[in-house]
Amino acid sequence: MFDGFALDRVNVGEAVLRVRHGGSGPPVLLLHGHPRTHTTWHRVAPLLAQRHTVVCPDLRGYGESSTPPTEPDHAQQSKRAMARDCVELMRRLGHDRFAVVGHDRGGYVATRLALDHPEAVTRLAVLDGVPIGSALARCDARFAAAWWHWFFFAQPEIPERVINADPDEWYRAKYGDTPERMGEENWADFQRAVHDPGVVHAMLEDYRAGLGVDRAHDDADLAAGTRIGCPVLVLWATRDDLAELYGDVVGVWREWADDVRGAGVDSGHHVAEDAPSDLVEHLAGFLNG
Repeated sequence: MFDGFALDRVNVGEAVLRVRHGGSGPPVLLLHGHPRTHTTWHRVAPLLAQRHTVVCPDLRGYGESSTPPTEPDHAQQSKRAMARDCVELMRRLGHDRFAVVGHDRGGYVATRLALDHPEAVTRLAVLDGVPIGSALARCDARFAAAWWHWFFFAQPEIPERVINADPDEWYRAKYGDTPERMGEENWADFQRAVHDPGVVHAMLEDYRAGLGVDRAHDDADLAAGTRIGCPVLVLWATRDDLAELYGDVVGVWREWADDVRGAGVDSGHHVAEDAPSDLVEHLAGFLNG
């Protein structure tokens, strides 16, 4: 995987991030989702690296990146804290301004980056997501039935006990992940992560922050009229349920930004693994447009 990329560990102050980076050209930061690590981008990053400097970290608490001790309000896994990590990481790699692409939970980090650090983010692409505040404001019985794991993961202690009892069965049953679908090396990296109780706890803390401090940050920005100033691209997997839940996905994002475009991709939820060529085509047109 990642032929020609460097693999480093970078101290960003509050955490040490494992990161792959390579290529040349305008920088783009790729942020994975749950329960993946940065290796989820192994089919996408080399294609983007033909025209861009590509940076793929493990988010704090995920994969082999560290995370600070757990706080009562779970703010150590807030998207604001993760966004600070990312800005510092890019600065230490020599990039003051960059595009960011985020999938799933990484999409929430990317969104927070664009809101908190507008001077740094040139373009924002989000895959399979709307802002946390928007999702929870629209939460109904259909959302709760489809995305029940948000509320299960937010419970204290019980999710750790359930998942750590049999990580293989939990993730296989919920996500349908296999080595063939993900790629052998990506699968092996993912397996190391989900078999580490510390990583499982940190991933769950991400969701606990989501229902509390992250929603509060989103709601405060929406009330204050804070908007994303850079161009926004939102892509959704047509074989997942984002469009079914929200209908006009682009319309949701226009509550947050003026320059928004969007499209569906023929893929399951993990777009970077299922449809890398189509994803790169969409991203290249946006990043280079």
